[in-house]
Amino acid sequence: MTNSGLLDSLTAELGDVVITDPDILASYRQDRAEDPDAGTPLALLRPRTTADVQTAVRWCAANSVPIVTRGQGTSLSGGATAVDGAVMLTTERMSTIVIDTATRTAVCEPGALNAEVKAAAAAEGLWYPPDPSSFEICSIGGNAATNAGGLCCVKYGVTVDYVLALEVVLADGRAIRLGGKLLKDSAGLPLTKLFVGSEGLLGIITEVTVRLLPAQPPASTVVGTFASVGDASRAVLAITGRIRPAMLEFMDAVSINAVEDMLHMDLDRSAGALLVAQSDAPGEAGAAEIAIIEQAFRDNGAGDVFSTDDPDEGEMFTAARRAAIPAVERLGSLLLEDVGVPLPQLPTLVEGVAAIAAQRDVVISVIAHAGDGNTHPLIVFDPADSDQTERAHLAFGEVMELAISLGGTITGEHGVGRLKKGYLAAQVGDDVMELTRTIKQALDPQGLLNPGVML
Repeated sequence: MTNSGLLDSLTAELGDVVITDPDILASYRQDRAEDPDAGTPLALLRPRTTADVQTAVRWCAANSVPIVTRGQGTSLSGGATAVDGAVMLTTERMSTIVIDTATRTAVCEPGALNAEVKAAAAAEGLWYPPDPSSFEICSIGGNAATNAGGLCCVKYGVTVDYVLALEVVLADGRAIRLGGKLLKDSAGLPLTKLFVGSEGLLGIITEVTVRLLPAQPPASTVVGTFASVGDASRAVLAITGRIRPAMLEFMDAVSINAVEDMLHMDLDRSAGALLVAQSDAPGEAGAAEIAIIEQAFRDNGAGDVFSTDDPDEGEMFTAARRAAIPAVERLGSLLLEDVGVPLPQLPTLVEGVAAIAAQRDVVISVIAHAGDGNTHPLIVFDPADSDQTERAHLAFGEVMELAISLGGTITGEHGVGRLKKGYLAAQVGDDVMELTRTIKQALDPQGLLNPGVML
C-alpha cells in the first residue's frame, strides 16, 4: 500500500488523532538528544485514551508499520527518535492525575508532567519524590519508560521504587493491567518492574500508579567549594560513608562558570568544584547530619562552606545545579553522558574523564548526582568542525568504557536509547543480551515497537 493509502486507512481508524502536517511532523522527529540520523515519520498520533492507543497499535500490527512512542521529547539518549515510515505516538494529550489519599497513591496518565504529579500530591499534603532535573517538562510515562532518577534519589530511590501498577498496551493491541494499589504483592512474576525502564520496547504505557509519601520535611542545605574535583569526590565518600543525605550534588568548574554566566548567582568562578548537600532529617538528627556534612567538606579541603536552613536559599543552589545542563549547552552542542560507578570508584571516574578530555582535546564538563555515583559528563563540541566532532564521539565512547571498567553502568537514569546501544553488551554480557532479545521477541514478534532502541 502506498503512503497515501496507508494514511487514508489510518485516518479512517483514528480521525483527528492523526496529524500529517509536515511542519508538525518535523518538530517531532527528534527528542532532546537531537540524533542527526532521525528519520521521517509517516504520521504523528495524538491519542486521548487507551482505546485510541489500542486502535493505533492494532493498525500498525496489521500493516507492519513501526511505532515510536514519545512523551514530552526530553529523552537524552535518543529513545524517542523518529524512524522512516513509522508512526510517532505522543502521549501528551493523556494527562489526567487522580490522587487517592487513603492509599497514598496517584493514578496518572503517561502525558502528565512530573511537576504536575508533584503539585497534585502536594495539594493533598503528600509528596512524589523522584525528581529529574527536567521535572518541570518531562512526563511521568517517560520517567517510567526510562526508570528516571534525579537529585533526591540518593535517599529516596528512583522511579521503579514508586511504581505500583501499570496499564500497558502490548504489540498485539491488548491492554493489560499489572500491579495495583498494594505496597506488598508477590503474586506471579514481577512484570510491573519488567516494563519500568523497558524504553517502549515491550509495550506502550497508558497509565502509571505511583506511591506517595507524606510531605517532605523542611531541608537544610550545605554548599562547599573545592579547589579540585578530586577533593570534592573524596568529600562525597566521607559523607556517604556515614549518612544518607537527602541530596548530594556535584558541579565542576566548567558548569559553575556556565551557570554563573546564565543565572548571575555570584558563584565562585575560581572553584574547581562545588557540592550541594541537603538533610531533611528532623530536629537533632538533622543538625547532626549537617555537622557531618560540614566537617567532611572541611576535612577534604573546602575553601568555603555555607549552611542554611532557609528553604528559599537552599532552593537557589538546587536550581543552580538543575540549570547546569542548559547552561553548559550554551557553550556548544552536547553529547550527554549518564555513567555511574560504585561510590568508591567516583574519584577515579572523575579523574579519568578529565584525562579523556585532555587526550581528545575536548571540553567535558562533569556534573553529578554524586551521592549515588551517577555522573553526567557533558561533552561540548562544534558540529561544524568535523575533526572536533569526531574527537567528541571518541571521547563519548571512552567515557562509557571507563565506567564499565570500574564496575559501573553506561546509564544510571537516562536509558540506553539509540545513542548507547553499541556499548550495552560490553556491560551486561552476551547471555543477558540474548535473554533481552528473547523477551522482546516474545512480546513484539514483528519488532514494531520502538525499533532501533537498545537492541
